[in-house]
Amino acid sequence: MYIGNKGNQGSIVKLVKYDLLYEKPLVFNLGFGDKTAKGEIDFDTISNNGDTEKVLATVAYTLVDFFQEYPNAIVYFIELTKNRTRLYQMGISKFINFIPKEFAVYGELDGVAERFSKGVNYNSFIIRKS
Repeated sequence: MYIGNKGNQGSIVKLVKYDLLYEKPLVFNLGFGDKTAKGEIDFDTISNNGDTEKVLATVAYTLVDFFQEYPNAIVYFIELTKNRTRLYQMGISKFINFIPKEFAVYGELDGVAERFSKGVNYNSFIIRKS
């Protein structure tokens, strides 16, 4: 799935990818990044396009379509850098009250998943249908 956002550096095409991690239970990894000239995803580039919230919201909206196709799946996402994990955490915290009640959001800390709480620095995030 792709998204195209216009920010202060123009339009940058982003790609969103769901990779199957496990079949039982059905677990997918959510990843996204800039589309390269070869049509691949660059997970490492920091665009600094001034549209972070719009990108994160658009990525979050892809979950609605994803869960229509895979209603029993679990979506896991982790970032390799603490800065990006913090960015995702801030985005979730800011919009947690707007996330439909049909979705349950968890944070993982030291190998234990708990219902997402603002102010806790998680290592990764998990989303599933309630």
